[in-house]
Amino acid sequence: MVAPPRLERLTVAQAADRYLASVRVETVRGVLSPATERSYARDVAELARLLGPDRVLDDVTGDDVDDALVRYQSGPDGRYTDPRRKGAPGRSTATVNRFRQSVTRFFSSAARHCWVQADPMQWAAPPAKVRERLRVERTALSASAAQALVTTVQEAADHPGPARTTRADQALAARDRLVVALLIVLGPRVSELARADVADLTREPDETRWRIVGKGGSTRTVALSPPLATALESYLTGLRPRLAARRPEDADAQRALLLSWRGRRLDTQAIRALLARAVARMPEAYRRPATPHALRHTTATLLVADGWDVKVVAELLGHASIATTGAYLDRIDGELAAAIRTHPLADSLRDASHAVAAESPGATASTPLA
Repeated sequence: MVAPPRLERLTVAQAADRYLASVRVETVRGVLSPATERSYARDVAELARLLGPDRVLDDVTGDDVDDALVRYQSGPDGRYTDPRRKGAPGRSTATVNRFRQSVTRFFSSAARHCWVQADPMQWAAPPAKVRERLRVERTALSASAAQALVTTVQEAADHPGPARTTRADQALAARDRLVVALLIVLGPRVSELARADVADLTREPDETRWRIVGKGGSTRTVALSPPLATALESYLTGLRPRLAARRPEDADAQRALLLSWRGRRLDTQAIRALLARAVARMPEAYRRPATPHALRHTTATLLVADGWDVKVVAELLGHASIATTGAYLDRIDGELAAAIRTHPLADSLRDASHAVAAESPGATASTPLA
């Protein structure tokens, strides 16, 4: 018989260091993204502080985990530095549940490596519900607002301002047009777009394809529409070579699809900033705050409203489950009424109502049912 593995009594700090070392290995292998690594590192460091770094990990109980979660939730949200928020409540339920997921992964790894006899998460209280199924605040742009955004960046690329009034960021209109078009048509995650390389694109005379590296190292390949392929070709043959020439010694910049004014790989914050500039130039009637993730919601919502199968939309967005895609769908004003009007039995009901009216003695014209 094989002897069971022997328990290794590590402190919380020691276990956290070993776990984060394995997370870094997964990031190097491409299984995890750098953003995910930073999130795990931040959450596990906070867990170690709450539990006590010198405490033996195997002594942690489910009650200890619950206490740490409560203290985490009541603490201030470090993302907000506005002094007016000092009296505001602590972290949101969604943030706490994200922290809980990081803690769950940490303890699952600890159980596999025999740093604990049993995973304490099985005795912790269940996570709180984040929200109801229907979202009150709209995330996706309407079809008209999305069209206005695309038109805005297209006009900026087609009609750049005079050289004496054009700022450095405005001289990048061809790149910004491509970024907004990719976000709103294909709906990639902002991290997927930031780490895209030129080599990920297959450019052929009859078709252009993008191999997207998603979460967990998963990949999906999407075809670009002819207008999108044209915008890509315009950027790759015109603007990008000039940007890449500014840092010829930077190997990462030479690989990157999207480059900054100084020739560096464009990061996620820069993508958010250029989108904010594009939104600021939209007609005021359609202007509203929009993030790259909001454009991802827009892609899903508009495609489903146009009749696309949810499974196809899930594949486009890189979702493992259509349930995740369902959470991305926002209610579109008038969509329910339109669905009722186009119901497959609507015409039959209308014909039946007319027939009954015609057969009734002294009948007058009646109002259709649908």
